[in-house]
Amino acid sequence: MSRFEEVMTRCGVLFGTSGARGLVADMSDALCYTYATAFLQSVAGAADKVLVGHDLRPSSPRIAAACAAAIQDSGRELVYAGALPTPALAFYAAQLGAPAMVVTGSHIPFDRNGIKFYRAEGEISKADEQAMLNALVSLPDAVTPAVLPLADPLASEAYLRRYLDFFEPGALAGLRVAVYEHSSVGRDVLRRILEGLGAQVLALGRTDVFVPIDTEAVRPQDVAQARQWAREHTFDALLSTDGDADRPLIGDENGEWLRGDVVGILCAQYLQAQVVVTPVSSNTAAEKCGAFSAVARTRIGSPYVIAGMEAALAQGDALVVGYEANGGFLLGSDVVQKGRRLSALPTRDAVLPMLALLCMARQRACKLSALTQDLPARYTASDRLQDFATHKSQRLIQQLLAAPAALALTLAPQAGAVMQTDQTDGLRVTFESGDIVHLRPSGNAPELRCYAEAETPARAQLLCDACLAQVVTAAGRQNG
Repeated sequence: MSRFEEVMTRCGVLFGTSGARGLVADMSDALCYTYATAFLQSVAGAADKVLVGHDLRPSSPRIAAACAAAIQDSGRELVYAGALPTPALAFYAAQLGAPAMVVTGSHIPFDRNGIKFYRAEGEISKADEQAMLNALVSLPDAVTPAVLPLADPLASEAYLRRYLDFFEPGALAGLRVAVYEHSSVGRDVLRRILEGLGAQVLALGRTDVFVPIDTEAVRPQDVAQARQWAREHTFDALLSTDGDADRPLIGDENGEWLRGDVVGILCAQYLQAQVVVTPVSSNTAAEKCGAFSAVARTRIGSPYVIAGMEAALAQGDALVVGYEANGGFLLGSDVVQKGRRLSALPTRDAVLPMLALLCMARQRACKLSALTQDLPARYTASDRLQDFATHKSQRLIQQLLAAPAALALTLAPQAGAVMQTDQTDGLRVTFESGDIVHLRPSGNAPELRCYAEAETPARAQLLCDACLAQVVTAAGRQNG
């Protein structure tokens, strides 16, 4: 028997920002079985049933079958929900009062995958992760994966009813909504929700080949494709998600993608939230717009946002919500509008912000593109360097902190003096001009992420691109 942390370290599949992530080649049946065993021992408690679901990556059913074997070998009942959005699986698990395991790599590259873990109340905490790390386990020599049964149809129906019962019948009647389906696990249930609320749905870009959509660092080809579709078709909105459908990608009638942190502000306004919890990387328009009584900042990752929401709720705050820069929206409190109740769902969700923005545009009798007109003129951009080792990212940040002159030259040489540095998560620097540049090692893959904020979209993009170019140049000199 060994501490699970030692097993993880040997195998190279580690906890990331949210859940376990690693190369598919390293995620053997035996390791996934052991991950599930550690969760069942240390977090699931006396639960007599455990839910399992997954996304549409080719490797996901195999990993789910290994986790299912651990559940069955522990004497618990397996509830197999099949391929569904992560928030749909979390919602159904909460209704059952059961813990859950969701096999998904979210937006990360195709050669990777992951497992997310849920208590019946929601995502596990960092303390729960530590309990799993301390669990005593044995890595089996061989595992016979479970034969996955037919998926429980009630899981998708519960998620469908969640939104059809909250939003008014016909709330989207008369709207033509395009859905970029790609390989999103949410593509079918999203269509059912939109049509259930009266929208006409135009399906675009469906594929059986997995597409790693990152809603924070949208690929140039997806930017170009959205604009092309807007020229070819007439629609009121263009909707998509990442692979496991917990992060929205929302485009306006012109095929212009909205930034996720702007989507979060608008959704919070629609719900009339009093307190917003969001990571340090999100747009400062949250504070500057004056719509909320409090805005709390956290490290990046849904576990930190959830902890922030729990702290706000403990203080008695009325309506508490959270969102991330990727657009994923977390509902910390029940919401009641016109006698209809939407229960709290403290995990990232893509559907709620989509429906909120469509209904907000209808309330204001405006196009989706006009929703941002009343927000402060603050714009964000983000991108990443892939295959950039975490230790290289950490070393770069330490070098910049040790050399203030190099810090300004690397991050934003034309932005004036450094006014503030923030190390809540990575290195975030505010300059005399008001420009902000933020470097952070990804918690899920060997990537260095850059976030920038400025008074115009072009300036934010220029800051982001220039900073990453400087990093590449500096890394080349060191390697040379």
